[in-house]
Amino acid sequence: MTDVLEAIRGRLVVSCQAYPGEPMNTPATMRAVALAVARGGAAGLRVQGLQDIAEIRAAVELPIIGLWKDGDDDVYITPTLDHAIAVAEAGADVVALDGTRRPRPDGRTLRDTVTAIHGRTGKLVMADCSTYEEGLDAAAAGADLIGTTLSGYTPYTVKGDGPDLALVAELAAAVGKPVVAEGRVHTPDQAAAAIAAGAWSVVVGTAITHPTTITTWFAQAVTTRPT
Repeated sequence: MTDVLEAIRGRLVVSCQAYPGEPMNTPATMRAVALAVARGGAAGLRVQGLQDIAEIRAAVELPIIGLWKDGDDDVYITPTLDHAIAVAEAGADVVALDGTRRPRPDGRTLRDTVTAIHGRTGKLVMADCSTYEEGLDAAAAGADLIGTTLSGYTPYTVKGDGPDLALVAELAAAVGKPVVAEGRVHTPDQAAAAIAAGAWSVVVGTAITHPTTITTWFAQAVTTRPT
């Protein structure tokens, strides 16, 4: 799986996801989005849901970081080992999961989950973390990539306006494993800054693949412009 890591090194991964209930939330639409961003130069994709992963895997050769959002608990990103195995079997090259210290619904530790994923699927694991300490824990637990995905999205972290570049830099200097910058990367300059801060790669989602939010940005800017 070293080839997967090298394929995304210093490059852009695009998150192809739509929220429940949205017009774009269909596997066929996400397949089209994946094909479009691949044409634009994406080096990898982050994809949510088994059907979307399978649909995109059949159409695109880029590495896929797969996940399965499920449940109402705090831990909902690929919350159990069963979810992780299903993500791998759907065609993901990397299984992304919650990498925080919060209890997992199936009672397994993060280390147990990572070890089982490696042993049963041979796939890489990306741990979505929210703090420096969680990143260190996830690396020690055997995760292959450490993401800053959940910084600002846990009750004990602060959500900033842009990516948590300080966390990216701290983890990149300490964990000895690829650090993936993810979360609130809204401009090309922010993406470049994440790489400069030490990120192995940077994930961009909303700013590329979520027309509703992008439209809101422009609509609000126009509406609030002084006359």
